Amino acid sequence: MHDDDATHELPLRSAGERPAGMASGGDVSGPDTAPSDPSDRPVLDVGLVVSPAALTSATLASDVTEALAAKYPQVEWNLVVVEDRLAEPPVTPLDLIETARDRMLDENWDLVLVLTDLPLKDGRRVVQTQLSPVHGVGLVVVPALGVVQVATKVRAACVRLVEELLDFDEDDTSGDIDRRARQRAEDVEGRDDENPVQFAARVLGGNVGVLLGLVRANRPLTLALRLSQLIAVTAAAGALTLITPDIWVLATNYGPWRLGLLSVVAVVAVAVSLIVGAKLWERPRRKAEREQVMLFNVATALTMTIGVSVFYLAVFLLALAAAFLLLDGRSFQQLSDQSWSNGKIVESAWMTASLATLGGAVGAGLEEDDITRAAAYTRESDEG
Repeated sequence: MHDDDATHELPLRSAGERPAGMASGGDVSGPDTAPSDPSDRPVLDVGLVVSPAALTSATLASDVTEALAAKYPQVEWNLVVVEDRLAEPPVTPLDLIETARDRMLDENWDLVLVLTDLPLKDGRRVVQTQLSPVHGVGLVVVPALGVVQVATKVRAACVRLVEELLDFDEDDTSGDIDRRARQRAEDVEGRDDENPVQFAARVLGGNVGVLLGLVRANRPLTLALRLSQLIAVTAAAGALTLITPDIWVLATNYGPWRLGLLSVVAVVAVAVSLIVGAKLWERPRRKAEREQVMLFNVATALTMTIGVSVFYLAVFLLALAAAFLLLDGRSFQQLSDQSWSNGKIVESAWMTASLATLGGAVGAGLEEDDITRAAAYTRESDEG
């Protein structure tokens, strides 16, 4: 966690203040930039956590605020700047993101951006910007941006990260932006007369757009590609399973309904193993965090389930290709005492994929926690 003694809030010009000569947003190009009624705009609190040596400009917060306000006048941007290094080296991007997440919850911010002076790498690759849509955290590695026009590059990176964290894009209408910002900014208050299930239903019902945006921005379709050990274990299990005659018999006798149920069990088993093994499920430390933590957990579960489902489909296609390549009618009939058909090949590949994926649930425990968390939460910025 952060060191409160080393944390200093920096002065910040009001989010609504604009430099002389700047219009109120009507002449700035952006997605449907007609100004909103200032009294009815959603207010987004954005924390800007800056390492002392990474502060590129005394007016950084004002510059970022003005850039966001010019492009998205539908929102009132409230940037709060604090000096805090968050962690001392050696440190990874994931370490900073998770520590910044804790700070965001402590301060009740809606988003947090981290400007660090620490050179960071993801494997052998130098990190410039990284984000965790589920956490609501963006990271800018200032030394990686070079030595020319650093303040300009940092401002542009901050604006881009906020857009990606909020799932804004150039096709959004003013109403889209207002709705997403409002859902992110407004909290669902707990009621004394409701149980946890009722509270969860209200949270999820009122934040469907935010939740879908979190999952989409997290790119679950690429999750399996980042879990190399799980892929290796599952592939090995599939190769051994496919050549077993008992599997051919079981696959034929199971039928599509039981094979489908086995597929669901396999996907859920791997997703749960990854979530539990890497401790991805959070518990709120106080009532004020309940809504954010609930959205975080549901987005995590959906991300893992979608990612593992895509992984399962890839395993099935590989098993199907291997079955057509390795199995032949004579051996199949002799060893399984079953008639030969293309349908039998598909059923054998189907069961092979399910059992191999269930084997992958065990292999999920072999993945290092940091690797799993990074695969589930973090990605590079689109332009980083």
